[in-house]
Amino acid sequence: MLAEFKTFIARGNVLDLAVGVIIGAAFGKIVSSLTDDVLMPVIGKVFGGMDFTSKFLLLGPVPDGYTGSLTDYAALKEAGVAMLGYGSFITALINFLIMAFVIFLIVRQANKLMPPPPAAPAGPSEVDLLTEIRDSLRKA
Repeated sequence: MLAEFKTFIARGNVLDLAVGVIIGAAFGKIVSSLTDDVLMPVIGKVFGGMDFTSKFLLLGPVPDGYTGSLTDYAALKEAGVAMLGYGSFITALINFLIMAFVIFLIVRQANKLMPPPPAAPAGPSEVDLLTEIRDSLRKA
């Protein structure tokens, strides 16, 4: 069983997948930073200083012992208040769109660099095949 596992791990596909996952996680952090630290502040400035990460709707009551701000999304979430955090969703959606677009550009460029697949060898045409079948049937 250990030998089979070793063979499985040594395959190129498994190693390629592992490298892809690690690079993808690092790339995700870069995109998150780009979105959170660069794009969202600019978008917030365009919309009058709006901070999307703090946009939410309260869905339930605030606990009696809560002493924090009613506009602090993180504190309310930690206190267990039911909320709809649409600002965080907008930020995550922008993260996804940026990442998907960058991956699209990378795949597009990689496809341009790769040589086209070789053309399939030309075989007999349908007419040739039908003629051959007809001739075989006549001989029988």
